[in-house]
Amino acid sequence: MSEIKSKYEVFKQKAHIIIYGTNTVAGRLFDLILLGLILLSVVLVMLETVKGFDAKYHAYLVFFEWVITVFFTLEYILRIITIKKPINYILSFYGIIDLIAILPMYLSFFITGTSVFAVIRALRLLRLFKILNHPQFNNQSTHLKESLIASRGKILIFMYFMLISTIIIGSIMYVVEGEASGFTSIPMGIYWAIVTLTTVGYGDISPVTPLGQFLASFVMIMGYGIIAVPTGIVSAEFAKNKPTVKESETKVCKNCGSHEHYVNAKFCQDCGHEL
Repeated sequence: MSEIKSKYEVFKQKAHIIIYGTNTVAGRLFDLILLGLILLSVVLVMLETVKGFDAKYHAYLVFFEWVITVFFTLEYILRIITIKKPINYILSFYGIIDLIAILPMYLSFFITGTSVFAVIRALRLLRLFKILNHPQFNNQSTHLKESLIASRGKILIFMYFMLISTIIIGSIMYVVEGEASGFTSIPMGIYWAIVTLTTVGYGDISPVTPLGQFLASFVMIMGYGIIAVPTGIVSAEFAKNKPTVKESETKVCKNCGSHEHYVNAKFCQDCGHEL
């Protein structure tokens, strides 16, 4: 019994290193295969919505989708049983995404059309940030996150200003142009203002009076300047703040399976084993 238990513990330890570690050849290979299957799954779901292609190859699409779903299910189970506190993974962001990734195909037994939601698996591509867990990469991504957080106050004020501006511009265009030009209500005028300010310009509604066209020209020019404002705010914070986060990478201890050690760490922070 103890021999079987020891083999199970060895299996869990090796599986943990492969699944959660990115500094080993097997770990990186596993993650790259996983990302490849995620991309393939997303492509299959998209092809399933192409009626001509789906009508011809539906059986193959469903077969491969089930193969991928079974693989993801086994991976999800292994992620749970190979860590000391499974609840931490289950309730984590990646844990929830991993669960959502396998549910659509199983739900398709009870609710038709749910398999299309498997495209949510594209969110699992965020694991690329784990695979590219290089100190310099981590440092810069953390720096960008801190810059966005530092800019949130200015950006919120800017968004509030834009909200007020679109309401005023939309209301004026409703009064100037009226229903004859397609501005049937103030909300429709606000819609036109948003489309024009963002330089999207669908062209489904356009002013015809000289005053309306003059106002539209002013809004278009203002739109180009508005696009640069949020970028400038974040760029200024990015240039002002220097990275202060300690560099770390995913080093997995072969003795206890603990990961997330510092770059220069030579011994495991949990068991003291040499890394």
